This record gives sequence, structure tokens and C-alpha cells, in this order.
Amino acid sequence: MSAPSAIAQDFVRFAVDSGVIRFGSFVTKAGRQTPYFFNAGLFSDGERLGRLAGFYADALLASGVEFDMLFGPAYKGIALAAALAVELARRGRNVAFAYNRKEAKDHGEGGHLVGAPVSGRVVIVDDVISAGTAVGESVRLLRAAGATPAAVLIALDRQEKAAVGGSTLAHSAVQHVQTEYRLPVVSIANLDALLQVLDGARDPELTRWLPQVRDYRERYGVATN
Repeated sequence: MSAPSAIAQDFVRFAVDSGVIRFGSFVTKAGRQTPYFFNAGLFSDGERLGRLAGFYADALLASGVEFDMLFGPAYKGIALAAALAVELARRGRNVAFAYNRKEAKDHGEGGHLVGAPVSGRVVIVDDVISAGTAVGESVRLLRAAGATPAAVLIALDRQEKAAVGGSTLAHSAVQHVQTEYRLPVVSIANLDALLQVLDGARDPELTRWLPQVRDYRERYGVATN
């Protein structure tokens, strides 16, 4: 599920203005030539990260998902979950958060998990879902600790067919996660929102990318409900 249209389009504009969504000629992990690229790592100062956390909070609260705490998969998810926890506390909803290490620590408290003890209904916070691997790892960690994964919250759903082992699937990575793990995936925005922003833009430097992004959607896009 994606955030309401106004939130989604505001986020896309913010991402474009911040240089986080860029246009040109890029290659995805699946080897596809794409006219746009999204890099959440470029939300790289306090002001941008704070505003990003606001969008995450808007999307999560609008979704109606019930949750008790947040979990950030290493590495990008760590900063995202922490920033979202701060924003939710600012809004009067103080929730705990935790994250994982890539390698288990063999001294001190040890283990893979850091932060609050994971329990209850947990929202996994990340930037995108490329193949679902990180989500699967997070789900296993949370369930092994006795917690219940409640949803996955991401910034952008590319709405394109997943590529696994050189084969193109009929469904997206997001749809795979929804089916495989029976989890709702909440996104701040998706490719449809990006197309809406480009279609309504007054800047010719943006509108000139509309046909290419639309063609990419036609070629690699998945059917959505």
C-alpha cells in the first residue's frame, strides 16, 4: 500500500529537489537501463533526514498498521529507523527501536541485535525492496527473538518486475514480500507518483523525462490493485 497521493507526490518533489531522485541513464541491479535512479543515502544531512522521517511517519500512521516498535536492517535501515523513532516521539508516540549487525559480536552483550529488546509487533524500516533478501533476514531475526513482524515500511516502490537468477518474474519484489511473508508493505511513494509529478511539472528539465519514465513503466512495470 502506498501513502495517500498528496503525501506521495510531496515526497517525490522533495526527493527530486534533494537530488535523491535523479534522471539520466543508469543501470539497476537487475542490469536494466533506467532513466531514473533513487538513492536514499543522499538524504545525508540533518535537515533532509528529519524531513524524510516526517514522510515515513505520515505514511506509517496513515496506513493504519498497528505496531509496538521499529527495526532497521543494516545498514541504511539503521539511520532510517532511528530518525523515524525520533519523529514519532516528537508527535507524542514514543516507541523503541532496534537494528542488527551484519556479523554477530563475540564480546560484550554479543549477538546480532542492538538496541531495545525486540518484542510485540515490529515494523521493518528500509529505503527500497530490491529482491526481498534483507526483509527475509529481518523477519527471521525478529521471529527467532519472539517478536512479530507487522509490516515493512519503505520510501519508494519501483513497481517493477523482480529479477531473480537472470529470470524476470511477473511480480515485483514488493509483491513477493507481501506473498512470501504475509506482510503488508507500506511505501511513501511509488513509480506512479513519480509519473504524476513529472506529468504536472512546470520545469521543462523534468517534463522531458516523462516519456522515458513512462516507457520504462510500460516495459518493466507490474500490475497493481
